[in-house]
Amino acid sequence: MRYILAINPGSTSTKISIFESGKEVFTKTLRHSNEELAPYASVIEQYDFRKGTILAALKENQIEVSDLAAVVGRGGLLRPIPSGVYEVNEAMMADLRSAQYGEHASNLGGIIADALAKEAGCKAYIADPVVVDELDDVARVSGHPEFPRLSIFHALNQKAIAKQFAREQQKAYEDLNLIVVHMGGGVSVGTHCGGRVIDVNNALNGEGPFSPERSGTLPAFALAKACFSGKYTLADIKAMIAGKGGLVALMGTNSFLEVEKREEAGDPEAIFFTQAYVYNVAKYIGAAATVLSGKVDAILITGGIAYGKKLCEDIKARVGFIAPVFVYPGEDEMAALAGNAQAVLDGQETPKEY
Repeated sequence: MRYILAINPGSTSTKISIFESGKEVFTKTLRHSNEELAPYASVIEQYDFRKGTILAALKENQIEVSDLAAVVGRGGLLRPIPSGVYEVNEAMMADLRSAQYGEHASNLGGIIADALAKEAGCKAYIADPVVVDELDDVARVSGHPEFPRLSIFHALNQKAIAKQFAREQQKAYEDLNLIVVHMGGGVSVGTHCGGRVIDVNNALNGEGPFSPERSGTLPAFALAKACFSGKYTLADIKAMIAGKGGLVALMGTNSFLEVEKREEAGDPEAIFFTQAYVYNVAKYIGAAATVLSGKVDAILITGGIAYGKKLCEDIKARVGFIAPVFVYPGEDEMAALAGNAQAVLDGQETPKEY
């Protein structure tokens, strides 16, 4: 057994990667059409279909299940847990199958990983799911006890980038104060202190800067009025917050690449809303700096939108006075997943129990 298989299920695709000794052997994105997914009423019902596509892809690339040394899946919506690598167990499987904490395609990551690992005779893991919760208690307090603040963010990529930066600086991650900004379909601004993300916006359910598809924090009273106006259903409001908000609502597209092209062509609307995005992201970075009393070692910008050089330069211009800014474009989640599993195999990391 020599390979690590990483599995990352998304809403309309399943991304898989094979790594050997820390090096990528191959990565493939298995696309799932609406027609293929239509027969399944829930995510869990897609299990056999998605597992079958993974097995077919492994066979196509001459990888036997018996060759796997470990299988690591994208962690799904579980109860809040500290950062780390977790061995898949029955308690985790029960929560993923029942979707007790929410239904999302990533729930299948741990379930399929467990099945393939049992076939291979190895262990299955998940690493740094979106529900990683290391918040300071004071960060949980909103202005009303009915609405505590929750930690749901791009934990896998944020942790991987923060640790990569620490290695590059030849320092321990736990000894650094960092602000990490993930800019993708959602935007999360995490405050990393002592090896923990002590404050972060709920990037999934409506807090923080707006993004390509999410509205971010909205004026509360205006939102409440919309909810009771009779014009919208709960599903409509949810879509406004996540899915049809952000640039989709403002500009009719979820593609920042398209917005950048329009900006370069001199489109005043694109120029204005790009600057509004920069303004919002920078404002939340500034707020994160106060959590650290201004003692910030570095600001790290990552995610797919970080490929936009001008946009990142504009953010730097606003927040560079706080700390040096470093840009890590993209979100290599497959390498991060495999790296966590490799750390367990190498004895550098002890898996936690869910």
